[in-house]
Amino acid sequence: MENTSLVIMVGGASSRMKRSLQTKEGEGIMTNIPHKSLIPVGQKGRPFLYYLVKNAINAGYRKLYLITSSDNKAFQEFKDFGDLPKNLEVFLAVQSVPEGREKPLGTADALQQCMDQYPELKQTAFTVCNGDNLYSVEALKALREERKVPHALISYASSGFDYTEERIAKFAVMDISSDGFLRRIVEKPKVEDVPKYRDTSGELRVSMNIFSFSGEEIYPFVKNCPIDPVRNEKELPRAVATLVSEQTQSVLCIPRSEHIPDLTDANDIQLFKNLD
Repeated sequence: MENTSLVIMVGGASSRMKRSLQTKEGEGIMTNIPHKSLIPVGQKGRPFLYYLVKNAINAGYRKLYLITSSDNKAFQEFKDFGDLPKNLEVFLAVQSVPEGREKPLGTADALQQCMDQYPELKQTAFTVCNGDNLYSVEALKALREERKVPHALISYASSGFDYTEERIAKFAVMDISSDGFLRRIVEKPKVEDVPKYRDTSGELRVSMNIFSFSGEEIYPFVKNCPIDPVRNEKELPRAVATLVSEQTQSVLCIPRSEHIPDLTDANDIQLFKNLD
């Protein structure tokens, strides 16, 4: 099943980014951003999202689905991808907030709503990722390759990151079987437990929330994803955890070792100043 569709999560700006931008306001940094992925970066001041989409196109994706919130008009009006190919198909999925809640119900719910709004995703393979990480062309391309199992994700070597140990400790680590299948994703493990999650090569593998799914097979798991008791949201990693508990060899882990630039706070913006 050919995968030419990329789903990008672009909800509202995180509270951490908003706080850090406010402290930088006197330095001329944009403070009224609707989402981190629209922050202007690089030599030409293009939105961060432009560079992610550019990498996706170079990796062979031709359909782009942006999932955002119902009050995020910036994405409803955002059409300017500069010099990117005109044959790129761009679709906007709006994640509505359930009655009785003030915030959206989480990333699994976002993906379900996107698939309900665009039913073709239930019949094909697609990749889904965050809108504030700059995934490489090679990583995006790896998730398009033919495989014998329905799902896959990139398992990043923590040794390849150019991050402090403190920041890496906040990522989710992966428990991977000896034959390369995901057993579970562990959010913020205890320090004493970290060694047991190293793979057969001794590497600690980290999830950066980039997956490739068979739409038909993942849909029931995002639809029926349990609500996390702490975050009070339906999170995509939790849906994947349920999936692998029932289908033990359904998610292939594709190893990569490289740095993944991301926008966590205002200090990260300078890391993209050399982008063309």
